[in-house]
Amino acid sequence: MAKMKHAGNRNTLYDNYTASKHSQGVVSAYEWVGEILAAVVVVVLIFTFLFRVVTVSGTSMYPNYHDGDRLIVTNTFGQPLEQGDVVVLVNVLEEPIIKRVIATENQTVDIDFPTGTVYVDGEPLDESQFGLPNGITTQTAATLERTQFPATVPEGHIFVLGDNRPVSEDSRYTDVGMVDVRNVLGKAEFRLFPFDRIGLVE
Repeated sequence: MAKMKHAGNRNTLYDNYTASKHSQGVVSAYEWVGEILAAVVVVVLIFTFLFRVVTVSGTSMYPNYHDGDRLIVTNTFGQPLEQGDVVVLVNVLEEPIIKRVIATENQTVDIDFPTGTVYVDGEPLDESQFGLPNGITTQTAATLERTQFPATVPEGHIFVLGDNRPVSEDSRYTDVGMVDVRNVLGKAEFRLFPFDRIGLVE
């Protein structure tokens, strides 16, 4: 009888051990799920407030950006934009557009269309810094209402141009005009795709 009692104690101890392990497993599973959910929330917040992945549509930024390029765009959080920054704009045209900042608030822009030269505060813009030839800024979209130059950029606005001037609808035309910085979704920082051109953007 003593042996049977001893065996019963062993079974009870084993059952308690098994139940304890099962309980630990349930707790571990809940912790694991909680950690995954927390990670998902962090990723969503990062993609919502810090940066986004956008796909270039069209050829208005060729040759620097091609149709289908995928870019990481960072939130500027109200930081001042600078000449040369490439930005994604929303609520300007029907679809988001990607353009290059040429002038910022209180700067005056003028364009000599016969020579294709852009002037900012009276100085000719050297577009070679953007990997572009000088003298490419003409007006070819005759159906669009044109911005009157010289023009001073209002406070809280930017003047933008596409790199592919013959086809770009940008601040040369009143449909875009001077863009409110609140319409800047973010600044392009890094190219993810295509893989043979991956790296920091220009």
